[in-house]
Amino acid sequence: MSFLIRALQFILSLSFLVMIHELGHFTFARIFGVRVNKFYMFFNPGRSLLRAKKINGRWQLRFFAENVPENQKVAMDADGNPLLWENDPNEKIRKRYAKKEALTDEQWDDIEVLYNFGRKITRRAGHPKFTIIEPEDLPLLADDDWRKYPETTEWGIGWLPLGGYCAIAGMVDETTTAEQLGSTPHPWEYRAQSTWKRLPIITGGVLVNFIAALVIYSAVFHHWGQDYMPLENATYGMHFSDAMLSEGFVQGDRIVKIGDRVPDSRADLVNWMVVEGEHHVQVLRGNDTISLTLSDGFEQKILADQSTAFCDFRFPFVVADLIADGPAARGLMMAGDSVIGVGDKPCFIYQDVVAELQQHACDSVTITYVRAGERQTTRLFIGDEAKMGVYPKSPSEFLAVKHVDYGVWESIPAGVSYGWQTLVNYIKQFRLVFTKEGAKSLGGFAAIGSLFAPVWDWHSFWLMTAFLSIILAFMNIIPIPGLDGGHVFFLLWEMITGKKPSDKFLEVANTIGLYLLLALLIYANGNDIIKFFMH
Repeated sequence: MSFLIRALQFILSLSFLVMIHELGHFTFARIFGVRVNKFYMFFNPGRSLLRAKKINGRWQLRFFAENVPENQKVAMDADGNPLLWENDPNEKIRKRYAKKEALTDEQWDDIEVLYNFGRKITRRAGHPKFTIIEPEDLPLLADDDWRKYPETTEWGIGWLPLGGYCAIAGMVDETTTAEQLGSTPHPWEYRAQSTWKRLPIITGGVLVNFIAALVIYSAVFHHWGQDYMPLENATYGMHFSDAMLSEGFVQGDRIVKIGDRVPDSRADLVNWMVVEGEHHVQVLRGNDTISLTLSDGFEQKILADQSTAFCDFRFPFVVADLIADGPAARGLMMAGDSVIGVGDKPCFIYQDVVAELQQHACDSVTITYVRAGERQTTRLFIGDEAKMGVYPKSPSEFLAVKHVDYGVWESIPAGVSYGWQTLVNYIKQFRLVFTKEGAKSLGGFAAIGSLFAPVWDWHSFWLMTAFLSIILAFMNIIPIPGLDGGHVFFLLWEMITGKKPSDKFLEVANTIGLYLLLALLIYANGNDIIKFFMH
């Protein structure tokens, strides 16, 4: 159930973010009078769940309909008869395949070329040729042919819930090739606009994503306020991962200074020690202040240790509820019991209890606990998962959480500041991706989905959606062909040099960029699969 809840949150969040991203492109395109051929939520290879278009003031709907390329038609001769392919295929196609393999004339006849939107047009003898629909061709189309009305946008819902797209007229991108544009730019096309108009059209998606994150953060702060655990309230100290212990930390230490700054929250620890690389740390150990100097490879060590958080708050193990027929329920434990020992080892901190239980997996162990001030014991068989079958109380029930309420006008600057700082920290953290351990830590859909809460919680959902919106904005502006940043790079090149890259060049660059992005997607999701089987 938790998997389904996480998956649903991930799909809903991603769909929302992609939609507003594409609406950013759409809005600026329409402001400058550029037509948008299609606007789709989700991808629609072959068919669409829903296609809708406003024609002559009335909406027309088509369900489970086959996609129709909006700018292609059957080529006709002077007498109005369809032009057919002859035995010898297109010379460009022949040259393209000549370097790969020698084909007979019969084999050449069977070559298929993949056209836009996944539609295959055969170039076999006797099959019709296709050409670009020009404005003068529109009156010849049937009245119920949606291609006759290119001035209005076709809206739709695809069946593949992995994003969406906005097909802007006259723009070479993942939806349109250079050959599908035609030779003459029209005033309503993207390619006919000046660079200062094309630039906001391209950056509109990134801009909307970033603004959306700021709006979401502000709305969350106004509605729920802001909760965080100050480090000064770490009554029982911090619990450290093995990587941190190897740097000289001891369980229960309290981090009081990093460099010359005093951290206030766990987020400060991550940003200052891991992201910014500050290696001088002071901790309070009992009544003593200890100075530690982290190793040069500290950041890589933390990235490599993906089994747990590098540090967290320690808190007592007190039973909040029991799983029916679980080991604790069979051992007659009750809600409110405070665990103070596992086997012959005294321990009352949640993390210490969990670690000690791991030493008794698939075995029975004596649990010592306190109930109503009285010390009691029970013997439990904890199975191969080494769990007692209880839900422990939350750390917030033992450690004072700081809550800040915001009014309407207070929430706006707070949300803007938080969103901006989140972007800055993410950019700083991005440098770690280019390290060996950083590359290994890259995750795909499963890793992103796991960031969502296992239960449906709107507060958590919107915070994660705002964070992903910032990531989407930043990743899209990276100057890789196929991304918005790639288009921006070529636009800036055109502004500086006065030379506009050809449509064919842009098509090739986008194709290369998309292959690189596909390879990165496969790599990231491959990491998820490897981590799943390794753990």
